[in-house]
Amino acid sequence: MTATNRLRGTAPRELRGPVIVRCMAVAGALLAAAVAAAGEWHEFRGPEGAGHAPDGLPVRWSETENVVWKTPVEGLGWSSPVVTRGRVYLTTATESGEGWSLRLVCLDAATGATRWSKQLFTTAGSVRMHKKNSHASPTPLVAGERLYVHFGPHGTACTTLDGDLVWQRRLEYEPTHGTGGSPALADDTLVICCDGSDVQYVVGLDRASGDIRWKKDRETTPKKGFSFATPAVITVDGRRQVVCPGSDAVFAHDPRTGETIWRVDYPGGYSVVPRPVYGAGLLFLGSGYDKPVVHAIDPGGGGNVTDTHVRWKMEKSAPNTPSLLCVGDEVYCVSDNGIATCVDARSGAEHWRQRLGGNYSASPTHAGGLVYFQSESGEAVVVKAGKTFEEVARNQIGGGERTFASYAVDAGAFLIRTESALYRVGK
Repeated sequence: MTATNRLRGTAPRELRGPVIVRCMAVAGALLAAAVAAAGEWHEFRGPEGAGHAPDGLPVRWSETENVVWKTPVEGLGWSSPVVTRGRVYLTTATESGEGWSLRLVCLDAATGATRWSKQLFTTAGSVRMHKKNSHASPTPLVAGERLYVHFGPHGTACTTLDGDLVWQRRLEYEPTHGTGGSPALADDTLVICCDGSDVQYVVGLDRASGDIRWKKDRETTPKKGFSFATPAVITVDGRRQVVCPGSDAVFAHDPRTGETIWRVDYPGGYSVVPRPVYGAGLLFLGSGYDKPVVHAIDPGGGGNVTDTHVRWKMEKSAPNTPSLLCVGDEVYCVSDNGIATCVDARSGAEHWRQRLGGNYSASPTHAGGLVYFQSESGEAVVVKAGKTFEEVARNQIGGGERTFASYAVDAGAFLIRTESALYRVGK
């Protein structure tokens, strides 16, 4: 099915002609040029993994407004898309016999046409899976001419941008409810959190070969060891740190050696999902279930800094799943049950708290002075970034079907993944 036919299926009959003409023109000329010139979205939550996007994104959309293309995606996966050189990459899992085929998919960013879909790994038999998870939840990572794709203990791979295999590696641990944490790249080391019900560790892989450079066991004894965190790579006082949350504690490691730089304990926290974000001189992260707590940590310490470097905590309406967002002097978050909060980044003092409605898994995105929150049913709530709550728009897409993946951004457009399709939403 072509991009034109897909769009024809979503637009009212009286709008089909103009919409199709505009879409074809954009896809054929203007959009292609913009895609080539725009900044790229290489990992989960974009540049530096922080959820910040360039200005110029749409504020309003629907199934028939500002939809450039819509492409069905085979199987099921909650990985976010990544974008480079006019191509969109995402992972998915399709049923294959008694197991699953774990696949990497490439689309044309301008038209939405599927270029290829390649199997990288398979699973055998049934795997326990939470209803909100999938076999393809970790987001791929782009670095130069290479893609890095992670499917938890089922396999980690490096491919070319054409999907040709460069190396494969399997990391052993027993997942609970599936996998979710994405890889992070610190210079030439690929860092992955491996937190299963049996063992918990962080591993650094050589990005060129896939060889294990270091493996650091978590120095914890949690009652529930499984977590799903994505590392954050930051620089503090000229030194690189890779910050890796897990059950009971968060650790910062030297990405070259795996040496632990500092740790903060939060006993009882498990199933940690939010990716840490760094801003205003502090690191912001959630501590997972059963009672989530937001921690603001000064990352300039050494050793166990639980009692000395935690600047503030927020327990009310803290998220279990969505990552936080730091914009200037404010931190934004949304709880899984749809309560959004804005606090002062340095003190934790609350500016506002507002019930948005619905449930939330995706992490918020900032662009052009606006914060975009996306619900699990595909509704986007757009608010002004600032100390006073002001709603700007509500946009529905996907017919209400499940929408758990966080946004990706490309050349003035959102890439929005629902349960069955990927949308390009732009002006």
